[in-house]
Amino acid sequence: MTDLSGQVAVITGGNSGIGKETAVELAGMGAHVVIAARNPTKAAAAVKEAKDRAPGAAVEHLPLDLASFASVRAFAGAITERFDHLDVLVNNAGVVLRRRTTTEDGHETQLQVNHLGHFLLTNLLREQVERAPAGRVVNVSSTGHTYARKGLDFDDLEWSRRWYQGFLVYCATKLANVLFTRELANRWPATKVTANAVHPGFVCSNFAREGDMGALGAVGMVLLRPFALSSAAGARTSVYLASSPDVNGVTGQYFYKCRVASPSKAALDDEAAARLWDVSAELTGVN
Repeated sequence: MTDLSGQVAVITGGNSGIGKETAVELAGMGAHVVIAARNPTKAAAAVKEAKDRAPGAAVEHLPLDLASFASVRAFAGAITERFDHLDVLVNNAGVVLRRRTTTEDGHETQLQVNHLGHFLLTNLLREQVERAPAGRVVNVSSTGHTYARKGLDFDDLEWSRRWYQGFLVYCATKLANVLFTRELANRWPATKVTANAVHPGFVCSNFAREGDMGALGAVGMVLLRPFALSSAAGARTSVYLASSPDVNGVTGQYFYKCRVASPSKAALDDEAAARLWDVSAELTGVN
């Protein structure tokens, strides 16, 4: 295990599933882990579990609701006030929805929670990450990004003009995660920060089982559970990218099973990656 003593790590959605397992593993290596989550009860339970499983670990919760830009800004401000640097940012939280809803900021919810919120958070924490000896950003994507075969529809990123197909919207946001990762690697100096995307494998955890995809989603996940990875197994690549010296200086890549993998053709579109960055900056107010 890599010694992460003195390092600070933030994991969004660290209160359950692969996010929680990532938090436990990094805390066990000595990092000061901040679980960023909106549900205080679940977050408190995750903090307790992490401390029980990694005695002596420094783990805490700070509130973060990615569906609120105000919450993202407040969270980033709290991190900036409390820590003079940030070694690891794992953008892990995500949601899949059956019906179209919008956030308090007026954006389609999956787009904001899965992409725009993380885009804003990452940019707000840029100085903190650059102050680390070797800052790392890990964006949890999915093989689902391959289903967005035609790429992103920049004329309708909010899915307000088309028939809303929840899973396909999710896949588009997962494509956005990979494009964001690649453009982040291009725009931020690799000598200070590395950014990589992750496909964790098929992990059920709470994915589509909390009513977001209706009864079909809940039943489907139960039926598929025997074929799924455990949350701990799904977290391995995130932990690897957040901690391993093997990936020092490696940036802009897409990983699966702790190895560089090939994303879809749409994910390798440099023009789309740059355009997504510019559009995301406009929508989130990033300078």
